Amino acid sequence: MDNSTIGIAYQSNPPSVPDWLNKGDNAWQLVAATLVGCQSMPGLVVLYGSIVKKKWAVNSAFMALYAFASTLIVWVLVGYKMAFGDRLLPFWGKAGAALSQKYLIHRASLPATEHHYHNGTIETPMTEPFYPQATLVFFEFVFAAITIILLAGSVLGRMNIKAWMIFAPLWLLFSYTIGAFSLWGGGFLYHWGVIDYSGGYVIHLASGVSGFTAAYWVGPRLKSDRERFSPNNILLMLTGAGMLWLGWSGFNGGAPYAANITAAIAVLNTHVCAATSLLVWTLLDVIFFSKPSVIGAVQGMMTGLVCITPGAGLVHTWAAIVMGIFAGCIPWFTMMVLHKKSALLQKVDDTLAVFHTHAVAGVLGGVLTGLLAVPQLSSFDLPVPGEKGTFYGGGISQLFKQIVGALFVIGWNIFSTTAILWVIALFIPLRMPDEQLMIGDDAAHGEEAYALWGDGDKFDATRHETIVTNTGGDEDNMQRQLNVMGARGVTIQL
Repeated sequence: MDNSTIGIAYQSNPPSVPDWLNKGDNAWQLVAATLVGCQSMPGLVVLYGSIVKKKWAVNSAFMALYAFASTLIVWVLVGYKMAFGDRLLPFWGKAGAALSQKYLIHRASLPATEHHYHNGTIETPMTEPFYPQATLVFFEFVFAAITIILLAGSVLGRMNIKAWMIFAPLWLLFSYTIGAFSLWGGGFLYHWGVIDYSGGYVIHLASGVSGFTAAYWVGPRLKSDRERFSPNNILLMLTGAGMLWLGWSGFNGGAPYAANITAAIAVLNTHVCAATSLLVWTLLDVIFFSKPSVIGAVQGMMTGLVCITPGAGLVHTWAAIVMGIFAGCIPWFTMMVLHKKSALLQKVDDTLAVFHTHAVAGVLGGVLTGLLAVPQLSSFDLPVPGEKGTFYGGGISQLFKQIVGALFVIGWNIFSTTAILWVIALFIPLRMPDEQLMIGDDAAHGEEAYALWGDGDKFDATRHETIVTNTGGDEDNMQRQLNVMGARGVTIQL
């Protein structure tokens, strides 16, 4: 039958399906990207909005929502090529737009990943997945977006929203793109052989260190918020956590850029490690605090997911269990024991403990990957020939590379985050004033998360009686304070 007499989708060579396009790889990569995108929007939007105090629900959710949207626009304008384009410097790509049809419909490629021997022969071929550039641009965007949103967890409950709106795109351009190019896009760490399968360093170590640094410069929450910051909706928090967990199938399953064996191994290892870490964390809570904590279980889930990420497609599944045990123990110790004994950790107000769940777990995963990466699985995915874990003949050199890679990411993120915040602070305060911090969402956005009475009506001090029981203070002053704080209904202040 002639091609002209049948539907275009069933022709042997339809114009939208070139010879190099693998439909299965393209479909999986788009699904994986969507899964990772759902981790942020709505996953982390829901988790952030529910894990914080009620008065910060809207602000926390909006910080994540804004970061997701702003990242996409900056990404296609200049960010993608700075992270995955032609080489400008050993740690940075050339800026450029990823917007034209001519660029986006051609076969995806990472030009800086090609490496030659001194005689000109190819040592590492260019990475060229079997789908269009548009697919890769979108896939890498969702990783950039979730990194910034994870960073936001360190400064929830006090950062000036206007400062955040400036900080998010600047951090993407001057911090994230450098780590991504160096380790993934064909930079010096990529070609040297530092292993970061799917973002233990590029995403989690970077967000943890930058979040901690930002928390230092922004300053702490109110004393009352630091002392009591109970979630406003634990069940909704679990909904967001569940989306984060299952979305990790795309996070680690999409890293090989193909629907291949490595992707399957990575997905299985991801969930095994997460489950192991959650159980270990919960067990430690029961042993030392006599009861399991739901919030603790979510933290354990997170550290397991982060720890396996640098090596998800490179290790045995039994090794994923070992990594899960370490992921449940080490960050638990740094958070529950070391944090209370360290003056620096006590001083810096890291709202959601991103330093422990992402920076500590990310370094841990990178080091364990340097020990446990299997030669055969490594040969499927890693760019440098012969890369393998120390326990499989890789020698101490692979472990050394992992440590150096971590130190580079730590150092650059401390420097870049500090510099960006210093510049912003010249024009806009980084922290909300205490008067706004006492009120929360209503002061920052003119909105509140929950209407507890009156179908969303706002409190009118002239229509509702405020009963103040004072034991010796100025009643008028107390009345004014209650009105400023937005007290609802009839309030009894003892």
